[in-house]
Amino acid sequence: MPYSLREALAAFRRSPLLAFLSVVAIGFSLFVIGLFGLTAWNIGRAIEKVEEKVEIVAYLDDATTPAQLELAQQEVRALPGVLDLRYVTKTDALATAMAEMQEFHDVFADLDNNPLPASLEVRMKPGSRTPDAVKRVAERVKAYPFVEDVRYGREWLDKIYQIRRLAGGAATMIGAAFALVAAIIIATAVRIAVFARREEISIMRLVGATDGFVQRPFLLEGIMTGLLGGALAAALTWGSYRILSANIFQIEMIPGEWMVLVVVVGTVFGFVSSMVAVRRHLEAV
Repeated sequence: MPYSLREALAAFRRSPLLAFLSVVAIGFSLFVIGLFGLTAWNIGRAIEKVEEKVEIVAYLDDATTPAQLELAQQEVRALPGVLDLRYVTKTDALATAMAEMQEFHDVFADLDNNPLPASLEVRMKPGSRTPDAVKRVAERVKAYPFVEDVRYGREWLDKIYQIRRLAGGAATMIGAAFALVAAIIIATAVRIAVFARREEISIMRLVGATDGFVQRPFLLEGIMTGLLGGALAAALTWGSYRILSANIFQIEMIPGEWMVLVVVVGTVFGFVSSMVAVRRHLEAV
């Protein structure tokens, strides 16, 4: 076994409590980021589900001819951002109203004529559900002479888009703050480990050890500590997801790539923090 790896493993055996505290510090620091990521992911998914219901409804004149209707459907389907288009007949509209408004079922049933108009329901593609994109399609549909009115909940859509932008900005700022706190805690934990072995480092320097030779065991120790801390954070995040889903409310787990990223970030933090701490100590002795 190489000397650097042997010394890194020996450090865990010599100071198990310090090694444990370092792993826990890294783990809980990254766990906070993991919890925030879990929250941000589910907020984003909730907004996406609401956006999936965004649609443009164009109410048609009763005198609309089949030829006009067919041409309009072809043209609207070809518009940029349009995912799907559905034609709702007057009969379908009445059946839907009777099913959704049971309290007016008898009123609808006693009508001699169907007062509800036929309509075209336009659904937009993901990424094209912004207020501007929806407005462009709505105005294009409204330009047909046989379209009496177009509805797409403009004010409601504007609010949804504002919430998405605010959530994105808040996620970036809070995530960066948590990452900074995690980096400070990790760097502090590693400095404590280096300080505990300051005499050993001084003796190695006295017998002629190069800076690289002195640094390598500490760098490997930092990598292993960061790796274990990242794994602990990933496990705690997974456990929190299971507990919340089973006992409070159903949520979605963050993507597996994010979990891997947590472990990678922990490893990188451990390496960088060890490198900075050891270099500062070597410069001071």
